[in-house]
Amino acid sequence: MSRPASLAAALPVVSAARARDVLRSAFWLVPSLCVLASIGLAVGLIALDQHLPAAHGFFLYPGPPDGARSFLSSIITAMISFTGLVFSITIVVLQLTSGQFSPRVLRMFLRDRTIQATLGVFMATFVYAMTVQRAVLGTQGHDPFVPRIAVTVAFVFVLASVGLFIRYIDHVANLVRAATIVSAIGAQARHVLEHRYPPDAAASEEPATSLPPPSRTIPARSAGVLVSVNEELLVRIAADAGCVLALVPRVGDFVPAGAPLCLVRPQSPLAADDGADDGADDGADRWPDHGAELDERVHGEVALDTERTMEQDLAFGFRQLVDIAERALSPAVNDPTTACQSLDVLHDLLRRLATRHLPGGSFRDPGGRVRLVVPQYAFADFLAVAVGEVWRYGSDAAQVPERIAGMLVDLAAAALPEHRRAVQHWLGRPDIAEAVAAAARPPS
Repeated sequence: MSRPASLAAALPVVSAARARDVLRSAFWLVPSLCVLASIGLAVGLIALDQHLPAAHGFFLYPGPPDGARSFLSSIITAMISFTGLVFSITIVVLQLTSGQFSPRVLRMFLRDRTIQATLGVFMATFVYAMTVQRAVLGTQGHDPFVPRIAVTVAFVFVLASVGLFIRYIDHVANLVRAATIVSAIGAQARHVLEHRYPPDAAASEEPATSLPPPSRTIPARSAGVLVSVNEELLVRIAADAGCVLALVPRVGDFVPAGAPLCLVRPQSPLAADDGADDGADDGADRWPDHGAELDERVHGEVALDTERTMEQDLAFGFRQLVDIAERALSPAVNDPTTACQSLDVLHDLLRRLATRHLPGGSFRDPGGRVRLVVPQYAFADFLAVAVGEVWRYGSDAAQVPERIAGMLVDLAAAALPEHRRAVQHWLGRPDIAEAVAAAARPPS
């Protein structure tokens, strides 16, 4: 039997979803790109002005060097003030949102493209005007030179900044509304749900339980929250090493430094069907453990961060909505209507989950052998997050019990048989059953 490909041959590849999430969450990226683009544009237009004959079209800046300097200085001063104002408004909005809704929604504001673009355009206008101002000549030692095209474009930048500032004020005013925040979280959660739990998925198999005991444990190098798992690459790594990788935490769980991150099992006895040709796997089963090399590759495909993200963690979307509902039901806020808005979005997410099969967490190689096991949330887990805490804090509120009762009754009717037991568990509680009965009674 030929020896399997070297583990080192599988080059580390960051998943596209992980790369997109990191780049989108980087608040500095868009402003930095805008500044770099403005410098390149300024240099290019100055060079164009130097090579073209002097022109005085009706749309070009017609003034002398002193006027150009004064004009550009005014832009520089104004844009510094605008940028400071936008930055101050953003910080105040972040503070208000964190206190009124939940600190976990701040990432949504930092990822907002309108806020990033506004700061980027303002900073780009400032840097562009400074770069063009350096090219304006009109002293005794130099022939007068005014880059008229570049100065005219600076005026266009100012007009764009004013329009974007108006757009920014309107956007931020709507962004801090409870309905906007709840809807935005729901949209992100639905995107993750449709990607990670497709509606046409077949019934999932139970995670492999007959695997051999683990031969070794890969510990976490540092403390953090598991935010992303590159399943495709981990399956290839396990196949090359002739083993089965079993993650210990779920996506969204915290892992202390040195705690078990992944269990390495010697082989997978499970195949896709009885007729599968297992001969191609025999050599891999006898291939020795790669030790430190395997640890390095596994750590490269399992991402830890300081907080949960919605990249692969649908439960984090539930957590954010529940946190908003709990904050709204607190005596300091006393806003059950906002809590019901969160429950409406939770209802929609749970109904989508209840009507489809959820993954079991076993990932196979092309030969049908289990190579990776990742713990998954069950429907009962999502339902417990959505109902348990909100019911505890809102069972005596005016609107919440009736809303939760109606949600559970609808889920019981729509859920697949495999999920109905979890719904019946909550419907069987005496306090919730009483709310269901009260909601069913006609008004007197």
